Amino acid sequence: MTRHYNFCAGPAALPTPVLERAREELLDYRGHGLSVMEMSHRATEYVAIAEQAEADLRELLAIPDNYRVLFTQGGATLQFAAVPYNLLGAGGSANFLYTGIWGKKAMAEARHLFGTAHVAASSEENGHSAVPRPSDIALSADAAYLHYTANETIGGLEFDYIPEAVRPDGSEVPLVCDLSSSILSGPLDVSRFGVIYAGAQKNIGPAGLVVVIVREDLLERARPDMPSLFGYKALAEAGSMINTPATYSWYLAGLVFRWLKEDIGGLAAMDAINARKAEKLYAAIDGSGLYANPIVLRNRSRMNVPFVLADERLDKPFLAEAEAAGLLNLKGHRSVGGMRASLYNAVPEEAVDALIEFMADFEQRRG
Repeated sequence: MTRHYNFCAGPAALPTPVLERAREELLDYRGHGLSVMEMSHRATEYVAIAEQAEADLRELLAIPDNYRVLFTQGGATLQFAAVPYNLLGAGGSANFLYTGIWGKKAMAEARHLFGTAHVAASSEENGHSAVPRPSDIALSADAAYLHYTANETIGGLEFDYIPEAVRPDGSEVPLVCDLSSSILSGPLDVSRFGVIYAGAQKNIGPAGLVVVIVREDLLERARPDMPSLFGYKALAEAGSMINTPATYSWYLAGLVFRWLKEDIGGLAAMDAINARKAEKLYAAIDGSGLYANPIVLRNRSRMNVPFVLADERLDKPFLAEAEAAGLLNLKGHRSVGGMRASLYNAVPEEAVDALIEFMADFEQRRG
């Protein structure tokens, strides 16, 4: 069996040791005579799996005790609705930093549900090539929270700072972050945030699961007309098991957390690996006459590296030859075109080295 190098933006690569462990336990989980995916979510064995996954995530991110961790469903997109439902119960408006497609979708959902959303700052004028600077951010007087997307997966634009969520009168509001494509890529000060949410299918595990980290004092802010399954408080009180959760995805996420702790050595070690991977690839792009990346240096994403070829007629042969070389899923998002290499935690450094070698060879032959 040959495993190729997978640069997909999501569902993304999973660590090989995690997949091997899952394969070993697939038919018979630790002598219990059944697969995890066949277990009752109320079974003692499964509850232990779920609790260990949360404990490992808390340790990795140093999550403070006054935050609840939810393992729920619907992916990050469902949170575009769940966040305003949970945080607008006392009125006010949702405020947004608009830096790309996913932030735009989150903003559009809030407008669709509640009729208003305030753009506190935007990178639209620069073509989403640089995030707004802190001095550009202007919340509305009635801001209930400030939402931003830390890393825009499609455009490859990443914040180089954590924004301050402060109204014009100086009062603070909760900071909400879509961290789907960069969570667990390095250390994070969770205490700076009111709500963090992340779809699993990039750095956490397989699709179908979303992790929400919410400060306890915010559990009382929900709108009364909210769909019951959206409620952070109810999910927290039920241990994320109001209904049957995505049990196997949760289990696999737990294996990923354990891999990060035991095989990688924690998020500081993962951070160093990710820095090397991204620096290598951007250096190859910048040193080339064929490839280019449009993002300003300080906001280049470490997780998602988009690039274009100087002659778009070479796009198809580039992708075909890359796939033949075992370099998969390099086609850019349909909305922007070009190429995109996603360098999530599970993409090994040797995959990046192989991609750089291929790009250099392709340029020499075709450029």
